[in-house]
Amino acid sequence: MNRPAMNRRDQVVYLAAAWCLSYPDEELVERVPLVRAALSEFPGTLPEFAPVLDLLEATAPLELQAQYVREFDLGRRHALHLSYWTDGDTRRRGEVLAFFKEAYRNSGVLVDLDGELPDYLPMVLEFTARVDGHAGRELLKRYRASLEMLRLGLLRDSLPHARILAAICATLPGKSPQDEQEVMRMAGYGPPTESVGLDPYDPRLLPVRRA
Repeated sequence: MNRPAMNRRDQVVYLAAAWCLSYPDEELVERVPLVRAALSEFPGTLPEFAPVLDLLEATAPLELQAQYVREFDLGRRHALHLSYWTDGDTRRRGEVLAFFKEAYRNSGVLVDLDGELPDYLPMVLEFTARVDGHAGRELLKRYRASLEMLRLGLLRDSLPHARILAAICATLPGKSPQDEQEVMRMAGYGPPTESVGLDPYDPRLLPVRRA
């Protein structure tokens, strides 16, 4: 069955978001003019990305990388792994990661994880933009609650990346919830059932979905 092609605007938003949410190495900074040019073709998209693009261009490389590590790697307040928000450190998460891998395999394209977990948001976004738009959007819709929780966390901490998450969510059906409680009600989540990690379960995270 032929699937409808993804519209060009969403494709550009997903790829630009994948890059802007990735570790800010030299290659990423060099891509900033390309990202600006691509987004400028679609009215209303560039302003959502401009604060992060400005940051990439105006900040010294070492400082930029230190900021990224502090905000996205060292803590869990802005976790970029989608299943962390829904499954935390539970045994179920292994099954979820296998689900992402299966989606990549079914695309017929070899997806290089490059040492990352398969639910890493920049990877999912790039997969959606460049490999299989239908399968990728299904992953994003399935983990819409994770996207919204991340968006709210970034917004709460006044990080410019929140507007990029808003741009991603705007490509998906339905309006974005206003707060974490609304996300939980929308997604129909219940209390967590088990935790096998060393750290206590973070109450800000979405609990595990009931079976």
